[in-house]
Amino acid sequence: MTSPPHPVPKPRACYMKDILSSTSPLDKDMNVETLQPFVSNGIHLSRGEGAPPLLTCVGSDCGTIFPTSIGVSDIITTSIPLLAGNDTPPTPLPPPSLENMVNTDKYQTPSVLNNGDAHTDVTGLSQLVMSALEQGAGVPLPPLEQAAELTEDVCKRSPHTIKEQSPYVTVLSCWASQDEADTDSSNEEEDTVVGPTPSSHPNTKDPSGCLVPTRPAPAPPRSSGHSGKPLKQKTPRAATIRVSRKKGGGAMLTSPNAVVRASWLDVWKGFRHNVLWATLDGQLMSLWKKRTDHFSEVLFHVSSITNVKKQDKGRFSVHIKKKNYDFMAHNEEVQRGWVTSLLATRGQPSPAPPELHGPITIKDPRSRVYAAVWGHDLWIYPNKEGFQLGIASFSVPLNVALVKCTGKHSFSLITPYKSFNLSVDSSKELAVWLDGLSLSIRSALSNSNVLLRLWENPDNKVCGDCGSANPEWASVNLLLVICQACAGQHRALGSNLSKVRSLKMDNKVWNEPLIQLFVAHGNRLANKVWAPAVPAAEQLSAWSSDEERSKFIQAKYRLGCYRRVHTLAFSFSLMDQRLRQVVCGDNVEETMSLICSGAKVCPSDPQVPSSILLAERAGQSLQTELLRLNEYTDVPPYLPQNRDSASLGEEEEELHGKLEEDRFLFSLENESAACDVLDLREVLSVFLKEGQANQFEMVTLNNQLVCAADNKEALLSHLVHILKVILPGGVSNEKMVGASAVSKVCVVDVGGSSSHSDAWLLLMEDGVSLQPVHKPTQQTLMMDLDMISHHEMDPTESIITMVTAERRVSLRFEEQHSCECWFSQLQTALTNRRKAPRSTPTANQGAARRSLYPVKDFLRGSVPPAIERCISHITSFGLNVDGVYRRCGLATKVTKLVQSLMTSPSSTPLESDEQGVLDAASALKQYVRQQEGLIPEPERPQWIHAAMIADEHSRLSSYRRLLRKLPDDNRATLNALFGHFYMVQVFSKVNRMSAQNLAVVLVPTLFQTLNQDLLSLTREFIIHHTLLFLTPEREEEEEEQITVF
Repeated sequence: MTSPPHPVPKPRACYMKDILSSTSPLDKDMNVETLQPFVSNGIHLSRGEGAPPLLTCVGSDCGTIFPTSIGVSDIITTSIPLLAGNDTPPTPLPPPSLENMVNTDKYQTPSVLNNGDAHTDVTGLSQLVMSALEQGAGVPLPPLEQAAELTEDVCKRSPHTIKEQSPYVTVLSCWASQDEADTDSSNEEEDTVVGPTPSSHPNTKDPSGCLVPTRPAPAPPRSSGHSGKPLKQKTPRAATIRVSRKKGGGAMLTSPNAVVRASWLDVWKGFRHNVLWATLDGQLMSLWKKRTDHFSEVLFHVSSITNVKKQDKGRFSVHIKKKNYDFMAHNEEVQRGWVTSLLATRGQPSPAPPELHGPITIKDPRSRVYAAVWGHDLWIYPNKEGFQLGIASFSVPLNVALVKCTGKHSFSLITPYKSFNLSVDSSKELAVWLDGLSLSIRSALSNSNVLLRLWENPDNKVCGDCGSANPEWASVNLLLVICQACAGQHRALGSNLSKVRSLKMDNKVWNEPLIQLFVAHGNRLANKVWAPAVPAAEQLSAWSSDEERSKFIQAKYRLGCYRRVHTLAFSFSLMDQRLRQVVCGDNVEETMSLICSGAKVCPSDPQVPSSILLAERAGQSLQTELLRLNEYTDVPPYLPQNRDSASLGEEEEELHGKLEEDRFLFSLENESAACDVLDLREVLSVFLKEGQANQFEMVTLNNQLVCAADNKEALLSHLVHILKVILPGGVSNEKMVGASAVSKVCVVDVGGSSSHSDAWLLLMEDGVSLQPVHKPTQQTLMMDLDMISHHEMDPTESIITMVTAERRVSLRFEEQHSCECWFSQLQTALTNRRKAPRSTPTANQGAARRSLYPVKDFLRGSVPPAIERCISHITSFGLNVDGVYRRCGLATKVTKLVQSLMTSPSSTPLESDEQGVLDAASALKQYVRQQEGLIPEPERPQWIHAAMIADEHSRLSSYRRLLRKLPDDNRATLNALFGHFYMVQVFSKVNRMSAQNLAVVLVPTLFQTLNQDLLSLTREFIIHHTLLFLTPEREEEEEEQITVF
């Protein structure tokens, strides 16, 4: 029976650490810096100047070079006599000859040769050398040619492959498995090897009296997942709110076969945690932030996977060479499915080498990446190391892309989803990239002329239903380009709803007006009408099964579940009348909306001219073609959705939720992996629950969720977070905190004019706010509850109408439940408003406002309570404080004050001493700076131009005109601020804050920039506050007339 081989020392990566951990306590005081002369940078031994080279070739392989133990033993026996057993160091002798060294080595060097049968104990000798050599010794090593034969023999006996390293390093194998040696653990912490120290194994002497170093007993091989130091347990972030919803709201994609999988997974790369949508299609594994994203966060080919390990509690890890990702599924069934599918993909061949690869720069935001062209895709890697490992960030499908040169070293890659602005380092590289990308794009395209023309519109380069690349079919009456798989499902709808034609074969149908319709509108318009918002869980994908395609396409077109109907859909006669008006112009989008909402192209009354005839007379060829194709189209009738009745009998499920940026993560347990993720942009309405403490309801595209918080503060923090995501910019925190009902609506009628625009409707304690989605073209509408004289709801059309003395407003809700809840909340608010005691203008709030800043009856709009609170405090305690608004408050305290002012301004703790006043003033400036749109950025050039007017009277008149253009709330807020600053500068002899000093401090707060014109403007607004804000328009007009006269 042969004796087991000696353990093989650890690899170079752990070399220094093992030395320091296994030496005596005295030697541990020698740090890495002390060892630098002997182990420079941890990779080679130092030697004296002029010493012969340490390199030698081992056999015929000169790629792996080793210094042998002969030279090391010579150092021990001749240069370090203490280690040779001598009590006193002898007088240094001249270096012995090479022959003497070889002849005496076997007698003076212990455990080196041992008859040539055992491995050399190099580590034991190395430890003695490291602990005994003094800094700066600089002992030269002799030539090692004579050791080539011995070293080659040792190498041949090693069971592990020795990699090529620095010629000054002996590369050693490891006790652990190769997987553990090469894996960059996601724990990102090395395990400390626990073992006996050398002091417990004293050195012995051989019969000749020489010191024999005895190596410590090696640590046993560690099993995977165990170490001397416990690993930090990775757990998802704890939930912050309880959620109740109907079951089925988070339905997952089915798996057509064993190697196709998709679900939400908690993912760790190192200790960086995220929840991502993971997909596996048999070839590629992708990680996405949202199910509807077109570009992934992580992407790799299954051939890059080196190992898959199943762990406990739903965890498993995927190893890719030196990197690994740790995953956690929300139950063991999902975990088992992923591990099985990943193991089933093992053995997949690697893709062919890329045709083109190299570094490239992406603009917006600017980042340096590594790119490679694989087939018909451009893969983007974070760096070259990612390219070598096979781990990319995302890929760009070139078969739906266009490439254009945009500069000397830059070009653009345009896709239906996003345009990438790229640049390279030279014109030569630019030419190579342009040629390579253009070749890949051309190789993916067809030669059909009709097809190429339709693909000029990037939206038409993917299927309008499932997103497959390069669709070759179309539904001509719906202006929809589709793939072959979806074309089969469209035929099942019937030709009265969808007319399917080929882009390659049906050449007769493709006349010029029809081609122009597809190029100008195509999939963008079709989906804008039929599917403007589809729940992520119900989205169709390129790999969906035929059953899923049939279900989705029937729901989309036959049932009209996702359709955005025209605002006149409640009346067929009004729609027919509107259609005859629209076809005389070039508004194809509204024509399409009317047709898909049920308007009839052929009138039932023969006395009424048809829309086709009217379009021909008006010379509208595109309208005529669209009408002819839809002459007998039979679309489903419009039926307002009532989710309450649709969800009757469905079982509810209790979940734990937590917010993360624009997503809502759900889990079955408090700290378990996420089982579903909601994109907050799918939220249609948010309501505070009446009579329920700390609860609110969210209505999404396909579900209703009731969220319960532990306290009011947690409720408000979650509510404000959600509203900040879904509401357009410029809505203040006070409105978000004070809102009891928020819904997305379509504006049907405002004061007799029909706008058909999207907006968000907010119900607050004292009024209603209508926030348009597209603010540059529309203004915010405010209605005080006291001014609403009539309100009504049409449940069949999901329309609420509110009437005041000035206007009538009609709003259509996305679905019936939101309409009913909002109307109920409105009635409750109006009832509470009428029951509340009326305050006289001279009492309470009115008197307080007049004491803070002047207010006239003709001024409308409200001032944020946070600003009024700060103004009140500073007016009461800070007018005499030296340098108020110029001196800064305590940063940490100011931050807390701003956060408190945003959520509960009335209870914000403001101190009355000098430091408390400075903190309040700094908080007010920071709060005002965060109010986006107080002076809208697009209008700021007009303000600067007005400040440059030389004539004072004309300049002030321009200021007043600009103020009148502002929304009422903005104008009221500016009036409060400048009225307060006017009062501060009145006390300038005491506080030394004149109008000029205040202007210098306040310009960056109001305009986020500083220049002389804005400085003069702010100073004049303070000095002429009464003239600019408190003078009625009639008095100004009379003054102008007298001046002209």
